[in-house]
Amino acid sequence: MQFKDIIGQEEVKKQLVQEVAEDRIPHAQLLTGPAGNGKLAMAYAFGQYLNCTNRKDGDSCGECSSCRKFSKLIHPDLHMIYPVVKSEKFKEPTSTDYIDKWRPFFLENRYPAFEKWMNLIADENKQGSIYVYEAREIIRKLNQKAFESGYKVAIVWLPEQMNAECANKLLKMIEEPPARTVFLLVAEDEEQIISTIRSRCQVVRIPRIADHDLEAGLATHPSVGRQNPATVARLARGNFIYALELLENDELRASNHENFTKLMRLAYSRKGNSELLKWTDEVSRIGRVKQKSFLQYCSEYLRENFVLNMKEPELVYMDDQQSDFSARFAPFIHERNVIPLFQEFEQAYRDISMNGNARIIFLDLALKVAIFLRS
Repeated sequence: MQFKDIIGQEEVKKQLVQEVAEDRIPHAQLLTGPAGNGKLAMAYAFGQYLNCTNRKDGDSCGECSSCRKFSKLIHPDLHMIYPVVKSEKFKEPTSTDYIDKWRPFFLENRYPAFEKWMNLIADENKQGSIYVYEAREIIRKLNQKAFESGYKVAIVWLPEQMNAECANKLLKMIEEPPARTVFLLVAEDEEQIISTIRSRCQVVRIPRIADHDLEAGLATHPSVGRQNPATVARLARGNFIYALELLENDELRASNHENFTKLMRLAYSRKGNSELLKWTDEVSRIGRVKQKSFLQYCSEYLRENFVLNMKEPELVYMDDQQSDFSARFAPFIHERNVIPLFQEFEQAYRDISMNGNARIIFLDLALKVAIFLRS
């Protein structure tokens, strides 16, 4: 992975290259920003750049022995940490246990979605975590002498998924790593990382991908087909993962839309709550990863309907299916109920993330949506 392979983000690339040029590389950096903006790809490209033996034109060469190993995720001084799940086979799981799945997963898509990773390694009710066993393993590895002459690079994807025991055990290593060791933490939700770790990292804020850069990146993607890259780029709002979902007509997105429209229709109808109970039973069985995706979709779609109702069509980002529904639905999302509705969906997301009872959570959500929608 080279910097040139990352869509846009030229200012961030320049910043990282400048760190190396001035020999002021922080021992721990936290790359954060909106989903689908290339944070993880940037971390890999930076790790490859650090170890490249023939850097040129602000990028790694892509040809030296180190670069070839990085490109295949087999460099001995590259250590990848990511959420995993416990199973009968792996009772004390670490990232190494799942490396045979991780390599093809990441090499096929340098902008990975957490939900798709979980779908690959777990059943629908497991959410994944970075356990204390991981901390023990990475401390052991990083305390060993480097195999080659460059840097030891530890990339932590989604550090907010570290349990407390793991985070506390890694704290000392992140604060005072061995010589020529660099931690690159790649977070979707910076606020969920314990403050003691955040405070020990230099934060690199990576913005959403600019529309013109995203359009250019999509224009050569094999999934683009006959779709207009400019339209998809605008709908995706700088999120390459979301853009691919739009291109590929992702089944999960279609399911989320169906569950949303059904909830809103049932919540507004005055036929009683029996149908809402049926909806609750259906959604409570789809698994926590899909439930979280659904709740995120709801929050985003509510925003679009509110903006549409405020007569700001140039700020609305919807596909044709969403637009058809919202032409009738948007007037029901207004100043009096939009914030309470947002808060309910956000609370439901937090409760599901904390392994709350899905049936109770979604029933409570459905009943409150009915109240606010009729207000």
